[in-house]
Amino acid sequence: MCETARVRTVEEHESRLRAAGLRVTRPRLAVLTAVHEHPHADTEALIAAVRGEVGAVSHQAVYDVLRALTDTGLVRRIQPANSVARYEARVGDNHHHVVCRTCGAIADVDCATGEAPCLEASADSFPTGFVIDEAEVVYWGRCPACAAHDTAPSATAS
Repeated sequence: MCETARVRTVEEHESRLRAAGLRVTRPRLAVLTAVHEHPHADTEALIAAVRGEVGAVSHQAVYDVLRALTDTGLVRRIQPANSVARYEARVGDNHHHVVCRTCGAIADVDCATGEAPCLEASADSFPTGFVIDEAEVVYWGRCPACAAHDTAPSATAS
């Protein structure tokens, strides 16, 4: 990324933090930048990215920043079945995900109908009083690389 674009991105992140009522700190900027640069990254990957940017930072500091960013809606936390929590900067559109059963790769899938909550639930399928505001759909399958690998002829085949 060129220096001008990086400065613009930092300024945008600073503005987002302030608009969310958060103080602008170096760790918050580094974590927000890491989430934008590494969609669907887990905490360990984000910690490594942040340490590459600001140097020494504790695990707890990154966890605390991720919680603050998630609580204010700047970041979305997802956790597909049998997976660690992952974070993404694409928020507010109630999109879904597809997960590779083989390698664990995650990709975004646009909302099924284009409007939140994306799925119309039958009114009589929910207990009285529930108001639905989000639908979470996870598609499972194999990514192109894993599917190609699984169908590739074996090196030992004659």
